[in-house]
Amino acid sequence: MVQDALKLRTELTRPDVAPDDAARILLEHFGLSGTLSELGSQQDRNYRIDTGEARFVLKICRAAYDLQELQAQNAALLHLARQTGSVRAPQVVRALDGSDIVDVTVRGDAYRVRLLTYLDGVPLTRRKHLTAETVAALGDIAGRLAVALRDFDHAGLDRELQWDLRHAAPVALHLLAAMNDEGLKKRIAEAMVASMRRLQPLTADLRVQAIHHDVTDDNVVGQPDAAGRPFPDSVIDFGDILKGWLVAELAVTCASLLHHADGDPLFILPAITAFHAVCPLEESELKALWPLIVARAAVLVASSERQLTIDPDNAYVQGNAAHEREIFDVAVSVPPALMQQAILCAVDAAPEKTLTVIGEGLLVEIEPAGVRQIDLSILSPLLPEERWQHQGLPASLLQTAAHAIGMASTRYGEYRLTESALRASRPTSTFALHVDLCLPVGTVVRAPFAGGTEWHDGRVLLNGPAVVLHLTGLEPPEDAEEAVAAGAPIGTVVDAGHGLGLMRVQLCREPGLIPPLFVPAHQADAWRALCPSPSGILGFDCDAPVLHSTELLDRRQQHFARPQKNYYSKPPQIERGWKEYLFDVEGRAYLDMVNNVTILGHGHPRLAAAVGRQWSLLNTNSRFHYASVAEFSERLAALAPDGLDTVFLVNSGSEANDLALRLAWAFSGERNVVSLLEAYHGWTVASDAVSTSIADNPRALETRPDWVHAVVAPNTYRGQFRGSDTTDHYVRSVATKLRELEDGAQGLAGFICEPVYGNAGGIPLPKGYLDAVYAMVRQRGGVCIADEVQVGYGRLGDYFWGFEEQGVVPDIITIAKGMGNGHPLGAVITRREIADALEKEGYFFSSSGGSPVSSVVGHTVLDLIEEEKLQDNARVVGGYLKTRLQALEQRFPLVGAVHGMGLYLGVEFVRDRNTLEPAKEETAAICDRLLELGVIMQPTGDHLNVLKIKPPLCLSRESADFFADMLTRVLDEGW
Repeated sequence: MVQDALKLRTELTRPDVAPDDAARILLEHFGLSGTLSELGSQQDRNYRIDTGEARFVLKICRAAYDLQELQAQNAALLHLARQTGSVRAPQVVRALDGSDIVDVTVRGDAYRVRLLTYLDGVPLTRRKHLTAETVAALGDIAGRLAVALRDFDHAGLDRELQWDLRHAAPVALHLLAAMNDEGLKKRIAEAMVASMRRLQPLTADLRVQAIHHDVTDDNVVGQPDAAGRPFPDSVIDFGDILKGWLVAELAVTCASLLHHADGDPLFILPAITAFHAVCPLEESELKALWPLIVARAAVLVASSERQLTIDPDNAYVQGNAAHEREIFDVAVSVPPALMQQAILCAVDAAPEKTLTVIGEGLLVEIEPAGVRQIDLSILSPLLPEERWQHQGLPASLLQTAAHAIGMASTRYGEYRLTESALRASRPTSTFALHVDLCLPVGTVVRAPFAGGTEWHDGRVLLNGPAVVLHLTGLEPPEDAEEAVAAGAPIGTVVDAGHGLGLMRVQLCREPGLIPPLFVPAHQADAWRALCPSPSGILGFDCDAPVLHSTELLDRRQQHFARPQKNYYSKPPQIERGWKEYLFDVEGRAYLDMVNNVTILGHGHPRLAAAVGRQWSLLNTNSRFHYASVAEFSERLAALAPDGLDTVFLVNSGSEANDLALRLAWAFSGERNVVSLLEAYHGWTVASDAVSTSIADNPRALETRPDWVHAVVAPNTYRGQFRGSDTTDHYVRSVATKLRELEDGAQGLAGFICEPVYGNAGGIPLPKGYLDAVYAMVRQRGGVCIADEVQVGYGRLGDYFWGFEEQGVVPDIITIAKGMGNGHPLGAVITRREIADALEKEGYFFSSSGGSPVSSVVGHTVLDLIEEEKLQDNARVVGGYLKTRLQALEQRFPLVGAVHGMGLYLGVEFVRDRNTLEPAKEETAAICDRLLELGVIMQPTGDHLNVLKIKPPLCLSRESADFFADMLTRVLDEGW
């Protein structure tokens, strides 16, 4: 009976009702007219009607649909409408005769028609990427809807529907019979058999109630948030409502999310936790959830294949077929046992991750003190520089350690740097689920518990009552038996070279599963539950220390002053760097695209060696006489234009700019300083005073002291005057300010600005701007300060100093950041007479500015910039990257402009290219999404709508491509 009803339903085509037919029905039965647009459906025909005053959905189905079923849908909508705070859903519109379902005939075929209100919003299915918050919101809606329908009942809910997961097996069997793709057919059949095997023992305990059964990314709509991301708030299309398993409600929702998952089925976990929070599931339901998701995925694919054979022109089915195939591929990509554990862990219902093995002995006779554990983590001293990338390194380190002490082991539960991968858009598998032991050849390995043994391709399995032991690196005993007692020999260690053998040890709770050796960090909890630590059978603690990143962040926030912000709301714990990469404690490698401090790149061995050597010799203050401060000062002066021959060494860019202002005051005898709007120069009292960026200080414009005179920012993209021919306009704004000072009988101390507009994203100043402004300033006795802290030192590629692009020579140059490659080092370079003017106020001293270590750092950085041709690399790779980024302007309206040169670039996002409305929220969300894809990126500018692209100058072309590819992907798929 069920089979016959399902066969009838699965062979229905959509109603043959054209727009003209629909318009006639609408006017005749509902007295409405308007613009009609067809909406997608698998077996119905739906039209959206816009009357000019309201919008509706006309739903047309074949008369084969039982009248009671349609009545049940309408009754459910009325039921929800009566509940305060319920899920938002369409309302039923009655026909002119008062009925809510109308029977019509079109060209001899009988149909049933209903009219519902139309809910405005965007369905999630149109966006490839969904945030965890959006996924959770979908689960929350499904859970609240299940709760709201708990006390709803109707005779029409007892129906035979192909989507009812209680009938997934017979439905799939029927659909597969007509499928031509034998390969797909076999995969679906195998998935269904495996799912039914896990599901069958649980079905008697699964609760039954009224469920919507189609809360999917296609059947919820919502309004975009401030960043343009859709956030579901309403449920549409109650066509699949029935009385079924409660957990099936969530299974359908989760299956729909898998084509947004980027291949990772654990992507659905936020939906599960959100559903469970409002509609708690029982243990049997939690265990049934994943088999039902797989079954739903199988039926979706089989149904689409079947529907296209009988209705090949159905664009809706054609459009869904690709992502339904993706849903199925993701659903069968992982062991069902893993997903069961992940689901249980997500709702805190998982078993203990540790395992007490019941047995009479250990695997091998080992004295814990006689085992040396090697550290392969991010902080390992055994992995200097790039050595972690060498294949075979763990085995080599094990053998070296074992030669020294007799036995050595790796650690279970360790996030290994040796498994990290560069330029990976997804977290790589770094978490170790096994232990490797290096021990003498011939060591006898004994069964720690009784069980049956199996040998497969060099692997021996010991199947115990609670767990399976997996071993490699052994040879079986001559009298090997299938069943062994606890303590009986099961093999001996074979020679791996130099009289030592390598044995791999792994436990797994799931019979028949060959577990992976390493898994990604976000899967670690689930896999730990499946593959517990072997410490209990080894006789020593082989576990790596547990990470406490969240607790560490809490400690930081408790004791580290709040104004000292960190990147990201949920930051990864970064503990290592190499070249243009950063590594978190879980072994994830990130491409660092913002760190203009480390100009050489992270972890440079030459610099580390130079610092270590100098520190071992001497580190003191610059009042002492030693060589390095003289040599470094001489070298800095040689890099500056003729006449700028005197150097001050300080600790930071803020101090450098503060000192430059003091020099201007001392030399000119005046106090007033002209600076630019949108600028940032530092955090000291003086450097902060001339900083006007409201991104760094929201009150910047209202808290400037009276000696600071800010002029219009010469921002040729979004400033008061736009385009290339704007120099005179911006120069006049400075001239006007200078005349105001003269009219008030006020003198001028100087003018400070970045030669390239750094905080706005690297926008070049208008051609000739600094030449004209510098002349006016000097004419009035002021000095010209070039803040090169961000833009200088070769970062621009074509120029070592930013002011060279403008063809000018300043009176004072300030530098920091890259000159120390992360070491606190800054400098002021000026003329002798300007420097000497400071002596009127006393001498200048910086405790660690110009110290032996700081001077050696500065000298070594300059050596390496020259030797490794980093300025040339900034020009070549930076130019290539800019070309790739400019190509995005043609594809994505959000990309307003690409600024900068060399490896100081900015991508500015706008919501409208005419008004230049800043896309602030979108930019923040894009940065968060880039972090997920393995790229460190942050916004800049007064409106925080510009990506600040300032990576180490060693950035490779491959890394530039990775960044451009990931940004393209974010703009393409959503954030």
